[in-house]
Amino acid sequence: MARDSQAALVALNRFGFGARGGASGDLINAASDPRGFVKAELARPFGALLEAPGLQSTPQLGLAVFAYQDQVKQEREAAKAAAPAEAPPPQAPADQKPGLRRNLSLNTVATEIAGQMAEAKSADNAAKPDNMQPNAAAPAAAKPSPQPLNVIQKTFRAEALARLQRAMMVDCGFAERLVVFWSNHFCISASKGELARMWAGAFEREAIRPHVLGRFADMLKAVEQHPAMLFFLDNQQSLGPDSRAGQNRKRGLNENLAREIMELHTLGVGGGYTQEDVTSLARIITGWTFAGRQGQLGAPGSFAFNANAHQPGSQLLLGKTYEATGLAQGEAALADIARHPSTANFIATKFVRHFVADDPPQALVARLRDVFIKTDGDLKALATALVDSNEAWQAPLTKMRSPYDFLVATGRLLARVPEDPGGYLGNLNLLGQPLWTPAGPNGFPDTAAAWAAPEGMKLRLDIASQMGARLGPNIDPLDLLEFAAADAASTETRKTIERAESRQQALALLLMSPELQRR
Repeated sequence: MARDSQAALVALNRFGFGARGGASGDLINAASDPRGFVKAELARPFGALLEAPGLQSTPQLGLAVFAYQDQVKQEREAAKAAAPAEAPPPQAPADQKPGLRRNLSLNTVATEIAGQMAEAKSADNAAKPDNMQPNAAAPAAAKPSPQPLNVIQKTFRAEALARLQRAMMVDCGFAERLVVFWSNHFCISASKGELARMWAGAFEREAIRPHVLGRFADMLKAVEQHPAMLFFLDNQQSLGPDSRAGQNRKRGLNENLAREIMELHTLGVGGGYTQEDVTSLARIITGWTFAGRQGQLGAPGSFAFNANAHQPGSQLLLGKTYEATGLAQGEAALADIARHPSTANFIATKFVRHFVADDPPQALVARLRDVFIKTDGDLKALATALVDSNEAWQAPLTKMRSPYDFLVATGRLLARVPEDPGGYLGNLNLLGQPLWTPAGPNGFPDTAAAWAAPEGMKLRLDIASQMGARLGPNIDPLDLLEFAAADAASTETRKTIERAESRQQALALLLMSPELQRR
């Protein structure tokens, strides 16, 4: 059964989030037909959709944000009106240097910012469950009182919980891994502002999940027209220089979205476009925005095309002229970019790098590129071709699990479906992969070097040790190893666990083993 167990380990770790503990029988089911086990999720056309009580649409969430901001503004104005008149600030001594007062002001601002960050961190770490809580050994008296959660924090945590629970409960997790891949490919950052944090989960539910087994062109259109992406890359601020709004406001193009569409979302660096093409695409998608709180362009928080902000006239992009057809001009441009050969090559390379190896096998990249082109960007066909390839099963498990993958794999093996996302969110922050919050529009890194740094591995060991201390006395790590890998577990891993001084230590060692860290 050794060969079947190895293939089952590849099925679960390379394509999914690892085996679940308890009575799931994931490894046995995968061993009986590894490829069929993975591809079963591709046969469910709506399997990637996510619905949960309380999750709302982007326009509904937009209304909630606008109402919250209005409430905060009113409360501040009321507090200011009720406060006693402040005495005029004391005059600085004549001999005081001007720079000193400027530094004092900066210090005051820094103190206020630090306080706001501490409040947000306290809210994100509030009510963490014991099973994933860092620093659980800290005495209760040392913990700050949790701050009440506002509607934005509540929404973010509800979206995070729904995503985590889905990842914990699915059989293999291939569809969820596809969601994570595409969500990172078309990433936004929740740190952009209140709207981005409120919309982060809805963006994934609405623009990514419906299309992970559909057409790339449809996902591209859904992503670039989603209010979260328009807000993240400032396209609502972009005005055609010759448009009515551009002439009235004396403000012009913002090329952020156009540049990232070409560089990160489709063609890739060296994909055959020029700076002139970036500028042309920026002109083409002027007017792509979302309705604001006044609802003048539509339901607040919904995608809108503002003709008054759109650059008039035809545009030349990648050697093709796009006539002045308003919104349709941009949609036609996106459809062509989605079918460009450079897009096929860029997507195929990134897809293979994510699932197979940091140095992607070029023969497999070429086959997936051809599948992408021949099927008009059918992402289900792309995923199926990946699973059908020999390279995906023969390549060693050398990819390092990202912090998210590691924490989900650990929760699955321990058979613990979270009831609160706080512990996971805290650990993701600690490990450098805060949920839906990459440092830039290129998303989180996807290579072993990015996640295998000594400091990162030490933090993983700290988390594994804390979990071992809490859960080890009630768990037999050798039983968990059977759930996770069975005969495919290395002799070194098995001996290391057997020689541990305690169950607590053995569990920590299991969680840090290659069987749990590599995919």
